[in-house]
Amino acid sequence: MSLTVLQQHSHDVDYHIIGDDMQLVEIELDPGETVIAEAGAMNYMQEGITFSTKMGDGSDPDQGLMGKLFSAGKRMVSGNSLFMGHFTNEASTKRHVAFGAPYPGKILPIELSDMGGTLTCQKDSFLCAAMGTRLDIAFQKRLGAGFFGGEGFILQHLTGDGNAFLHACGAIITRQLEGETLLVEAGSLVAFTQGIDYDIERAGNLKSMLLGGEGLYLAKLSGHGTVMMQSLPFSRMANHILARAGGKG
Repeated sequence: MSLTVLQQHSHDVDYHIIGDDMQLVEIELDPGETVIAEAGAMNYMQEGITFSTKMGDGSDPDQGLMGKLFSAGKRMVSGNSLFMGHFTNEASTKRHVAFGAPYPGKILPIELSDMGGTLTCQKDSFLCAAMGTRLDIAFQKRLGAGFFGGEGFILQHLTGDGNAFLHACGAIITRQLEGETLLVEAGSLVAFTQGIDYDIERAGNLKSMLLGGEGLYLAKLSGHGTVMMQSLPFSRMANHILARAGGKG
């Protein structure tokens, strides 16, 4: 009997999470390995690592100019940077590069092969990933989710078989759904796996929506899979800071 060996396409990187509430992820690159990251996420890197800014995630080296422009255009619509950072170890020995989130919280390491190769996450939760990971923007097909999703309107697909790193504000809460339904404040949702159906619904009646203080719409997640949430959505923290500033900036 012959065994089928699955070939890994993403670079196999090692990592170390540093810190508690304001974390960094330090990634160890073997010679020739590359990690991709959102613009401005790098904190430090050792000599021997080269940095380049490219249009796209580099998961498809044969992608033409029009394909790169289309992918970059979708990233611009989502509010992310047009370009991504590519960090490659061109030294003859292992080298390290570290990335940090733009606000206090936790860094969530994800092994995409353990998630069935695909993870759907909030558009601004991606931090970095091993080369070979494909990033794509997922627009909601349902009318309710498309027009009323707020923070949940644009989601991002991560596809691959290597390590990816998300960041969340506050603590990370994980729930395993076994056919049940979970209602989540849209900004509190970080990511979910395959098998989870996502939609948006109103937060009660008009009075509840205006006076309840829980936002106008809730994310409705149902099915079989894993849901990851954050205890403090960045938008909530920003609103409190602006309110304390008294409109003085």
